[in-house]
Amino acid sequence: MFQSAESRYNQWVREHYRFLLRSAWALTGSRATAEDVVQDCFANAWKHRAQLRQAGQARAWLFQIMRRSAFRYLEPGPVPADDDAPEAQAPDSGADDRLDVIRALGRIAPIHREVLVLYYFDDMPTAQMAEALEVAPGTVLSRLQRARQALRAAMAPPARPEPAAPVARLRQV
Repeated sequence: MFQSAESRYNQWVREHYRFLLRSAWALTGSRATAEDVVQDCFANAWKHRAQLRQAGQARAWLFQIMRRSAFRYLEPGPVPADDDAPEAQAPDSGADDRLDVIRALGRIAPIHREVLVLYYFDDMPTAQMAEALEVAPGTVLSRLQRARQALRAAMAPPARPEPAAPVARLRQV
């Protein structure tokens, strides 16, 4: 059956939009910025769609494009907290825990954030992650290990300074 270019584009967006938005949101820390990044990604990908060698690799290919676009949006320094974060939503502790993870992801480096999002949120196999990130599979595994450590540190409660030792008072005789 013959499909128009517009219907092929719309199908592509339907298949990959949520994945790319989640990944871009995790990389940028802002839903609004993530939406802009994903729009740029689709525009660039569609313009250069002839470069996609295998249709089965579209997700990894799109991720590469989105990632480059996201890094163009990022400025040096910490990722700002998202204004659209669901802070006022459900009071259950599960939602609080998920929100804590999202906030902690915003405090770690983008290189760590992206591997955690791809692996845990998008269930991408390490081989496909390696292709999407343009690194060796071993590099993906080491980045995952470092990213887990960084996330653990970001989620740890702030260290309290130890109280100073009491000063002995001299007794006057």
